[in-house]
Amino acid sequence: MTFELKDLKIAIIGLGYVGLPLAVEFAKKYRTVGFDIDTKRVDELNNGKDHTLEIENELLQSVLVDGFSEATSNGLFPTDGSAALSDCTVYIVTVPTPTDKHNRPVLTPMLKASENIGKYLKKGDVVIYESTVYPGVTEEECVPVLEKVSGLKYNEDFFAGYSPERINPGDKEHTVAKILKVTSGSTPEIAEFVDQLYRTVITAGTHKASSIKVAEAAKVIENSQRDINIAFVNELSKIFSLLGIDTHEVLEAAGTKWNFLKFKPGLVGGHCIGVDPFYLAQKAQELGYHPEIILAGRRLNDSMGKHVATEVIKLMMRKNLKVMDSRVLILGFTFKEDCPDVRNTRVIDIYKELCSFDIHVDVYDPWANHIEVKHEYGIEILHGDVAPDLSVYSAIILAVGHKDFKSLPIAKSERQVVFDVKGVLEKSLVDSRL
Repeated sequence: MTFELKDLKIAIIGLGYVGLPLAVEFAKKYRTVGFDIDTKRVDELNNGKDHTLEIENELLQSVLVDGFSEATSNGLFPTDGSAALSDCTVYIVTVPTPTDKHNRPVLTPMLKASENIGKYLKKGDVVIYESTVYPGVTEEECVPVLEKVSGLKYNEDFFAGYSPERINPGDKEHTVAKILKVTSGSTPEIAEFVDQLYRTVITAGTHKASSIKVAEAAKVIENSQRDINIAFVNELSKIFSLLGIDTHEVLEAAGTKWNFLKFKPGLVGGHCIGVDPFYLAQKAQELGYHPEIILAGRRLNDSMGKHVATEVIKLMMRKNLKVMDSRVLILGFTFKEDCPDVRNTRVIDIYKELCSFDIHVDVYDPWANHIEVKHEYGIEILHGDVAPDLSVYSAIILAVGHKDFKSLPIAKSERQVVFDVKGVLEKSLVDSRL
């Protein structure tokens, strides 16, 4: 390397749930450019606000700067102007890696980010990717783009690294600096540089992987493992329901064994667990191997929304409640509790299945942005601080365990079904739970 850590100017490409917390940490010690193509997002951040709630406004405001001068040693400059990337020395890519409607990986955001970086890449620069991918994407897909656009030679003129993100949206305990970070680089020297760089901001420490592909693989199996384990307890939930046994009581009893893995049944959505296994599966299939367990877990978890809706309808029929033209309330729409993130939420599956029975479905979520929900999913949700009148519904489904919902006057009756997807309510208050 031709520059010292203290001389770095870092660019974070993508200022979402992953990029912003990382940018704030780096901005405490380095000159940091935060680049995002979303002008509204950039304006919001420059006004010292973060709608994702990952960063407190006061902390964000404390690191913001209007630009950099020779005297500026640190700070965060959010921008949608790519020219600000021209004199950066380290580029860190934190863009989304979604799947399409056929569950195939979409690498477009990473490739577009690589094209943009390539315009400004200089000799000695390092490009680090954090986005979740299957093994090989960094060096086989992104690096060729960097070479083509920049005209520079990989591992001679510029270098690459991979350090998978481990952000847990809404988690105020396990923040980015407090989660051990896996690092890697395209040469032994760059691997050491990337590791030392992250060590300056990650208080939990780092683990230097032997190669970029190992680091990529480590990330994608983290979430695949969780997906498979949740699929197992979801299948148990279906079996125990047929047996008339409470799944949560079974898991509580089994959990008394020291090495029992304590997973709970539920909907599996979000930007990681519900998506990442498809990346590994896609690569495996390209190599001629059909990943049976990974895809079976995905199919089972993706079936849970329809399963919940079916169980609720059965309970309504057992209470002689009208199904067609009835009113049902779903509490929660985000993919997890106490978090505004609605990406890949599987609550939509419950909603659609109920609607297919000509049921009038209302969704209430004080955490979700109703404009974003309308744009992404095409439905209107109830919002605001005041919950709707629960008494007018034939069924209530607690789909997300927001703390706001635990104080609502929910109780089963002969005129109403209560189904608790998350298992957060007292058992005596509900008709059934996963």
